[in-house]
Amino acid sequence: MSAAVDDAYRHYAKVGRFAGLREAGGAALKLYHLTTSDAPVPDDVARLCDDWFGGKADAAVEPGDCGFVLLHRCGADFYFLLVSVWRGSNELWEAVWYRHGEMPAFAPFDPAYPDAAGAVRPTFCVWELGIVAHEALAWGRYLASPRDAAALAAWRADIFSGTV
Repeated sequence: MSAAVDDAYRHYAKVGRFAGLREAGGAALKLYHLTTSDAPVPDDVARLCDDWFGGKADAAVEPGDCGFVLLHRCGADFYFLLVSVWRGSNELWEAVWYRHGEMPAFAPFDPAYPDAAGAVRPTFCVWELGIVAHEALAWGRYLASPRDAAALAAWRADIFSGTV
């Protein structure tokens, strides 16, 4: 049995950078940019992300949610906006948005899956999982805390920054 990796694939590092804490739709969300070190998120795409927080976040989050958003630059002009919130105490829920080329805004990403019930589908890539792992540990620390205002402030300050 061989691994499901294309022979031509060459892995490289990306950088996760905390881009700020956002309050949207009554939720507290940590925003991260995930890019190669030589191709950061352009200002116009960052503005479209800000627009998403201002106008579309309500479709993905609920008041009281805590979570994180990954703005992942995939190549030259494709971006995922991965919205992850903690619900059911210890479950990570996700909504996926995207922008490709000259799209004027981020749109919901819902790839068609024939016979989708029970089918495997993409979740996170290896780069995204570096930030997800940090956030899972941060949420675990919060869950094990008194879960008071100080613990919530500590969770908000518990951020990732580095190479994945």
